[in-house]
Amino acid sequence: MKLSVYNTEGKETSKTVSLSKDIFGIEPNDHAIYLDVKNYLAAQRQGTHKSKERSDVTGSRRKIRKQKGSGAARVGDIKNPLFRGGGRVFGPRPRSYDFKLNKKVKVLARKSALSQIAKDKKMIILEDFSMDTPSTKDFAKILSNLDQTNNKTLLILTDSNKNILLSSRNLKKTKVVNVSSINTYDLMNAHKLMFVESSIKEIEKNYKN
Repeated sequence: MKLSVYNTEGKETSKTVSLSKDIFGIEPNDHAIYLDVKNYLAAQRQGTHKSKERSDVTGSRRKIRKQKGSGAARVGDIKNPLFRGGGRVFGPRPRSYDFKLNKKVKVLARKSALSQIAKDKKMIILEDFSMDTPSTKDFAKILSNLDQTNNKTLLILTDSNKNILLSSRNLKKTKVVNVSSINTYDLMNAHKLMFVESSIKEIEKNYKN
């Protein structure tokens, strides 16, 4: 598959980029995508939830009344979960939601996501560019030139560019990442993927068989 390369003014250049069939042309594996997205979202959870159980509640351990003869149900101490202010039964405890996912499954998921995006024609290839100083206005103008102002976009760079990152930080619908930090969730969450020319080669280098 060949795609045209655009410049930051939104105009099509004479250059084209050929996409590798091994990465951008495979049959998408929906289950691998699901597992990798689930793994990413699970890792974002703090897991710091905690409720007070019987051992955590302040109160005496003295038995409230004798076991028999009161005519009421038998009870223990004031920390009983049935009482107001008592401890909670089987409440949440701090835990990690993260789970292991094989590296090959993650690679398959990202290849599947890239292939699905290429199939849906949601890709834009840009000429390599840089910014001398951070400027949200200039970055927004680039998006406007490409008619992506109102779309949720993901720009993939070869290397981290501080000025481009700072320029995009205040735009809610735009995210900038480098090739080494892309993940399936970000790929599938974006309405449009924007690659610089060199990032395509870097992706094919990283995910080749």
